[in-house]
Amino acid sequence: MPTQQTSRARLSTVALFPPYYVLENLAVRDDGSILVTAGLHKQLWYVPPADLATPGGPTLLHTFDQLASGIVETEPDVFYISTSDGYPMHESCLHHLDLRHWTPGQPVRPEAVLKFGGPVGRLTGSCLLALGVVLLADSVAGLIWRADLPPSRGQATAQVWLEHDSMAYDPDSPLVPPQPGVNGVRYAAKTSYLYYTSTARKLFMRVPVDPRTHDPAGGPELVAGGAMADDFCLDEDAGLAYLAMHRQNTIVCVPLQPDGRIPGQIVAGEPFDEQLIGPSSIAWGRRSREYGRIAYITTDGGLIAPPTDDLVRPARLLRAELPAAGTAGPDPRATPSAASRREPRWPCSPCGTGWRPGPDRRVAKID
Repeated sequence: MPTQQTSRARLSTVALFPPYYVLENLAVRDDGSILVTAGLHKQLWYVPPADLATPGGPTLLHTFDQLASGIVETEPDVFYISTSDGYPMHESCLHHLDLRHWTPGQPVRPEAVLKFGGPVGRLTGSCLLALGVVLLADSVAGLIWRADLPPSRGQATAQVWLEHDSMAYDPDSPLVPPQPGVNGVRYAAKTSYLYYTSTARKLFMRVPVDPRTHDPAGGPELVAGGAMADDFCLDEDAGLAYLAMHRQNTIVCVPLQPDGRIPGQIVAGEPFDEQLIGPSSIAWGRRSREYGRIAYITTDGGLIAPPTDDLVRPARLLRAELPAAGTAGPDPRATPSAASRREPRWPCSPCGTGWRPGPDRRVAKID
């Protein structure tokens, strides 16, 4: 077993959210502000740049009719947010949000531009594949959708981009809630590979992409196994991926070249860090020299998989100053510290429908 070293990432809290919030995904804007989706509460939030002289707290921008999940910027300050109703009707939508002339304090008006047909299950992560082409993970149907967004606000269309056994959802999982299938998706433009996590299958995979048609150019290939990861970000310059390990309360760095196992290392969360409980997504900062070094992380405060003290912390948006490539901490296959490993004991649905916090869930006090 490798020696457990001190994590080298430096974490700081940018924003606190109320307890029982599940922060799903985020998009970092060019000015340093951040948009965050809150899944169970069906909300979109705005967080001002962390380096303002007098930074403010998070501001609620909009409440959707469905669970909010993925968010992707398709052109400067134009975003698409995916929502799903979960199990009742298996309906999902894609919403257009134009912030090009928006200033904080003004209302926003997302517009639903696409309603997904069968076999949609529940949309989770999303990414930009090419101009006007977005890929969206469907963690219940076990597939990836392609949405084509024509210029001049024409009619958007959707089709199944790829379906594979590695993406399958596991409704019989002993974990509570059952784990999603394909979850996070990110495109590596330099090498023309689409990377994805499959949480239930503990897989980190990649698919070659035809840069002309934007269709799959081959079958999925195993990059690393044994990782129950949520979303992630790519450092193409260093050839690395940073995986948000939701239940392990860690961030793990993994090489992008196929290896078949987890050869990477923990860069945050070992030893246990009170700030990094339930990390769900991670994205690079947009300022000069931040790519590959400064990342922002969303968490759920332990709502899905609480630490051993059974306390639910407030969800957080974190800023992480990551170590230089090759200087990470302990091997993620090592046994995690006792405080960081705990499976929940209360029932909830995998997409939040009908969820209620258990009676024994206590809320941690934050000074």
